[in-house]
Amino acid sequence: MNRQLLLDVLPAPAPTLGNYIAGPNGQALEAARQMAPGRALYLWGPSGCGRSHLLHAIAHQHGGRYVGAQAAHAELATLAQTAPTDPMPAIVAVDDLHRMDEAGQAALFALYNRWRESAATGHAFALAVAGDRAPLAMPLREDLRTRLGWDLVFRLDPLSDDDKLAALAAQATERGLQLAPEVISWMLTHYVRDMGRLSALLDALDRYSLATRRPLTIPLLRTMLADPDTPTS
Repeated sequence: MNRQLLLDVLPAPAPTLGNYIAGPNGQALEAARQMAPGRALYLWGPSGCGRSHLLHAIAHQHGGRYVGAQAAHAELATLAQTAPTDPMPAIVAVDDLHRMDEAGQAALFALYNRWRESAATGHAFALAVAGDRAPLAMPLREDLRTRLGWDLVFRLDPLSDDDKLAALAAQATERGLQLAPEVISWMLTHYVRDMGRLSALLDALDRYSLATRRPLTIPLLRTMLADPDTPTS
């Protein structure tokens, strides 16, 4: 199986608040854990910083609904038009605001108004939104841009290489794996740098080691990743 095929077939672990590697984003993670009806959260940062992971995890943990930019208009408009006394998801998590078209932005604006009107009532819900820029820098209609800062706002920073090394080492320890530091370093420098895929690779390496009855070493890792038709460099 070649390296790209392995990337395609290895499922990344389902995103949860428990497996989110916070690194420098500990305050944002704690805010996500504490989300309650009537609160709003805006998360922003570059690609790879964990925005989508946190939103999926928030929606899952709090029994809410995750809404991606592709389906934003229809889903958000339906939610925004819900009668004040009708039940709402405990939290609505809206991802990739920077990819949202004008119709989606209008629907999110209406949902923010719905959120604010219900915030102090028994029908309150929480709202979490994520984009790639700070509120004032988002290329949005002005009335929506100001609403992004109505409650909590956190910038998410990508994990450093040291954070990723520490996270993989901790995951190996939790699994009871004897994994040398140089194996973890090789994974980080020769494989994708996304933590979800790296965690999936660690799982696959553990299974492969058990199946072949070989120790967890760089040669074993290279063998697992190698294309059988192409010599491993």
